[in-house]
Amino acid sequence: MSDLKKEAVSMHKAASGLRGVGHHTANPLQQFEAQSRDLDALGALGSLLGAKGEIEKGMTTLVKLTKALDEEWEAEAKLIGEVSTAFDLLDVLIAAAAQAGKG
Repeated sequence: MSDLKKEAVSMHKAASGLRGVGHHTANPLQQFEAQSRDLDALGALGSLLGAKGEIEKGMTTLVKLTKALDEEWEAEAKLIGEVSTAFDLLDVLIAAAAQAGKG
């Protein structure tokens, strides 16, 4: 197996892994986001009432950041997949050129 082929296989695996991140984080993220709106237990504690809003804001920010990371990882996975495909094609072209040179 050529070095380009090895790199292409490795990059394809990495891209597949990055694409799968969103599938693993979707449900926990949804649960976390729902909990950020359900902080009633904190409201029962008078001294923490002021902190409830800050906690909600912090949790909302974490949800937004996680969603942004997921989008970034998806974009990176797409790019890595395209580079992997280009390496596959280049490997085929190099092999064809070598074969033509022998013929």
